[in-house]
Amino acid sequence: MPRTQGYHPQSGEWNDSLLGEFLWSSVNVSEAVPDVMTPSTWSLWQVFYRDANPIRVPGDYPICGNICGRPYLNLSLVVSLYRAVGKDMRRELHGDLIASAPPDLDVPILAFSPLAVIWTVLPGMLQAQRYAGRHRQQIPRFLAGTPGWCRDLRLQLGQTDSRQNLLAAWRESIRPAFVHACRLLRSVTMSFSDPATKLHQDLASRVGEADANALLSNLSGASADLESLGPLVGLAHVAQGTMSRENYLERYGHRGPHEMELFAPGSEEDLHWLDKRLAEFGQPGTDLETLLHNQRGEWTAAWQRFEGHHPNQVKATRCRIEMVAAAARTREAVRSEVTRLTRLVRQFVLCSGELSGLGEGIFFLTLDEITAVLSGDEASKVAISARRAAYDKYVSLPAYPAIIVGAFDPFRWASDPHRRTDFYDPRARGVPAGPATITGFAGAAGCVEGKVRRLDRPEDGDELQPGEILVTVTTNVGWTPLFPRLAAVITDVGAPLSHAAIVARELGLPAVVGCGDATARLKTGDRIRVDGAAGTVTILA
Repeated sequence: MPRTQGYHPQSGEWNDSLLGEFLWSSVNVSEAVPDVMTPSTWSLWQVFYRDANPIRVPGDYPICGNICGRPYLNLSLVVSLYRAVGKDMRRELHGDLIASAPPDLDVPILAFSPLAVIWTVLPGMLQAQRYAGRHRQQIPRFLAGTPGWCRDLRLQLGQTDSRQNLLAAWRESIRPAFVHACRLLRSVTMSFSDPATKLHQDLASRVGEADANALLSNLSGASADLESLGPLVGLAHVAQGTMSRENYLERYGHRGPHEMELFAPGSEEDLHWLDKRLAEFGQPGTDLETLLHNQRGEWTAAWQRFEGHHPNQVKATRCRIEMVAAAARTREAVRSEVTRLTRLVRQFVLCSGELSGLGEGIFFLTLDEITAVLSGDEASKVAISARRAAYDKYVSLPAYPAIIVGAFDPFRWASDPHRRTDFYDPRARGVPAGPATITGFAGAAGCVEGKVRRLDRPEDGDELQPGEILVTVTTNVGWTPLFPRLAAVITDVGAPLSHAAIVARELGLPAVVGCGDATARLKTGDRIRVDGAAGTVTILA
């Protein structure tokens, strides 16, 4: 089927589920982009999967697709490529990639010949591995230089008064820097994800899920230097007077719940942003230092038990833990700077809208169309109104299932009172009778009972009362300041290496992630029991 059949440029409707019978998953991408994307954001997202990715696949199949404004990974493509060379990847999917989908979920397979896969995919994989070491060597310089470089470019963009100069800044500086940053992020992610997953599996087999989770907490070290925690730890420093407001905004001001959506305003556009965060941090129930101290004690106790039961494995395991922790800190630091560059891209788009007279309508053009407008070709601007209307329709819908099989119509799905919210497969009808227990991944160990607070966005965090259990679709760094007030956290979408799981482990909060339909089955005020080690949520009342 031609690639263009899923996309209608004039109407702005984009549905890659219409391209064929595929298994799609948003488990690993919805955390980064939890919102419906504007065309400008989707085109930036494609830079990561196309321009910064050397790996090519046979045929015109998307690795990452756009299903009615939301990004999804094409897992049928991944499974089919491996199957063509004799490896069955279906079992590996039931982990970080498809979360709570049924274990017998049928994966549609694409027919690839082994020769086609070898000739098409292998060169890119070899190139990625060849450059991975070089990229990792460039990371310290990248982390040190990007904040100042972005600050200088922001000043330059603010003084740009011609389309030609703005176009030159994009082509010669901003876009190349973003592509390079994405390549670094790919390399450092490769060095973290697989070793972290294997280490967790090995530890769980030796010491159980609870101690495995404890040993994989404390990734931030004694200084709590983990970017997922950074905005929260920084607030504590500002409140204590050990960090200036200016330094906080320079280091963390680009982070937020909608940081990867170009259309979403950032902290630099809200003069009261930091005051709001400090007010949240100062609410009752927020005792960050105690949480961190207690969790470090849990880590020490778990490590002492490991030393006692496995004395011959102490040195090797300690080395693996330290390597995974270092890789986690590096990955998150690089991702933070990629986010900083994304906010710089937003400023470029804003300036383009001002110089072209299109205003915020510019966000409903792709980046290529924006550069065409700056070059004098304004033919694409006639589509802005229809694309804005399509975007508004998508925004009005609830979040789609994390797993989608085959052609998906979100409007028909949303109108069905018996719809499943965890996964969509037209071959499986209706919602099964739900037991009193909801299952997901063991995100962070611990057992607690409490009342549910069901939230869709962190901006509604003022509704959260200390000691409540957060239930939401997914979390990202914009949710981090709310965590110290929680008794536990439950997400529909997520995996053991997701934001909710990592931050919960660092703070010693029980977490069950990747439940699939927790937000559909739980409401504010419900009383539940969360067992983070078992990955279960029991409905009590």
